[in-house]
Amino acid sequence: MSAEKWNVNFIVTRQKGDNPPFTQSFQLEVDPDEYVLDGVERIWAFHDRSLVFRHACHHSTCGACGMRVNGVEKLTCITTIRSVTQNGGTLRVEPLRNFPVVSDLVVDMSDLYLRLEEARFSQVADLDDARLKYEKEPTASAPGDGEYERLVDCIECGCCISACPIALTTPEYVGPAVLAAIQESYVQTQDPALLDLADQANGAWRCHSAYECTDVCPSNVDPGWRIMNLRGRITGHRIGKLFRRR
Repeated sequence: MSAEKWNVNFIVTRQKGDNPPFTQSFQLEVDPDEYVLDGVERIWAFHDRSLVFRHACHHSTCGACGMRVNGVEKLTCITTIRSVTQNGGTLRVEPLRNFPVVSDLVVDMSDLYLRLEEARFSQVADLDDARLKYEKEPTASAPGDGEYERLVDCIECGCCISACPIALTTPEYVGPAVLAAIQESYVQTQDPALLDLADQANGAWRCHSAYECTDVCPSNVDPGWRIMNLRGRITGHRIGKLFRRR
């Protein structure tokens, strides 16, 4: 942290129940090397205890504090104030798009979690599977061609879905996080049912390759690339089924 102090106008989007959203301004004196989440917490602690927001780990592991900062999806726990505004400037904090707002800066991400379960993506390993992995002898690293990279860095923050222009206009769209998870699950299992899950109008083919998802991903999962890779695998799967019919 620096000894320098900035005066920053935090403009926070508020929404309670079915009432329309509104904005509220808070003038804060901040260290510019503090994080946006620090500012939000200070608003809650010293200005308005009714402010609702989500946070947990404070070091970009849990994905809970995803919000829009000056219109761009960010993990607020690792986004410095200096990187998004200046002394005397404005810092706008809004909830993620394309999710129902629960209250203020908190959105309902249950649909994302259910779709990730359908894609067989889980951050929590089964106890028996984990025990087997630890009992095995260490094996050589997989080739560095990207084919065997695991999606362990996806923290389910929802930033990619919030940034996706297709998710904005098509609520039925599976979404970049889920399609990336399907791609990873297929690489691990080679189960063609996963390709069938993505091979639908609102699945892999609904993506318009805007790559906004990749731009905002805080974990370098690169969902845009994974969706394109998934399309190639689906195409190969379709061709394979044609030959098998003969």
